[in-house]
Amino acid sequence: MSDLDTFRADIRAWLEANCPAEMRQPIRSEADYCWGGRNWAFQSDAQKQWLEVMAERGWTVPDWPKEYGGGGLTPEQAIVLKEEMARIGARSPLVSFGISMLGPALLKFGTEEQKRHYLPQIARGEVRWCQGYSEPGAGSDLAGLQTKAEDKGDHWLVNGQKVWTSYADKADWIFCLTRTSTESKQGGISFLLFDMETPGVSTKPILLISGSSPFCETFFDDVKVPKEQVVGEVNKGWDVAKYLLGHEREMISGMGLGGGGSLGARTKPADPVLRAEIAAFDVDALAFQAMSERFTAMWKAGEAHPASPSMMKYAGTELNKRRNELVMAAGGSDALEEAAKQPRDWLRSKGNSIEGGTSEVQLNIIAKHILRLPGV
Repeated sequence: MSDLDTFRADIRAWLEANCPAEMRQPIRSEADYCWGGRNWAFQSDAQKQWLEVMAERGWTVPDWPKEYGGGGLTPEQAIVLKEEMARIGARSPLVSFGISMLGPALLKFGTEEQKRHYLPQIARGEVRWCQGYSEPGAGSDLAGLQTKAEDKGDHWLVNGQKVWTSYADKADWIFCLTRTSTESKQGGISFLLFDMETPGVSTKPILLISGSSPFCETFFDDVKVPKEQVVGEVNKGWDVAKYLLGHEREMISGMGLGGGGSLGARTKPADPVLRAEIAAFDVDALAFQAMSERFTAMWKAGEAHPASPSMMKYAGTELNKRRNELVMAAGGSDALEEAAKQPRDWLRSKGNSIEGGTSEVQLNIIAKHILRLPGV
């Protein structure tokens, strides 16, 4: 056996022995995801046990360095772990914006002290993060943000507003873009980290047509932030922001995978035309899965085009919307039941092509930086 084969056998045996049966059941609702954080209430002993045993091995972030709470796995080993978890239907032990967005940015731009302080907390699920990017007047034109951080000598004084801040009302900390200079639009932005319990921080939920929403408005009124909680250089936070956006778009593109499995195997409508559309969707979903695996390997190896996350984000979110449309069509009038999960998922999927950068913005990025079309 090769070293990788031996590793796979060891992983398979460990998962069989340590993954609780309850954590091998399909995700039924938002409550089945474990977000962690100071105020997290575990849905069951099995959910708590699964997080603890995975975090102990560093497998909540298997490819992060061990010194920062990760598993220290090679890219090939991390793929094997993912495959073996999928084989038994194991749920992710932890869902976290700290893992999918902030962590990679800290690994690249953070000081050694910041890495050793924040990353292990993220890996263990001890702190839940939210993202302070979009503002009422700065969505697609993110660099137009106006939330201000004034240098007060020993601290920053932050004033302003963010919008569409996912789970801000449940988060412990926020990674936040602020304007620290007006001399340059993109050159006057700094990337700050601060506790959501800091005096002057408040949130207000935003209701969506799905009947529920993770989104909030977030307000900062004379919020004091220690000077050392800047990631990267002052006025160069746009570099950090762009890098993080790539990881956010990679995360959102994962919606295109829809949890795996054939839609045709789950949905068998009588209409032959609809069955053909579902079959065509399943083919496209398999192609997207192959593209996603290739992109992930290239991205982690530093070989992917910087604009590739935009391509993945566009393809994944449009695929997810298409999946939900087909599920609703196959369900007919029964799928419109107000309390059912299907219509809520269908309505929620409409936001996928807006959050993380609209589909139109992604297409412009692809046209300009990948296709290099003239006049874009």
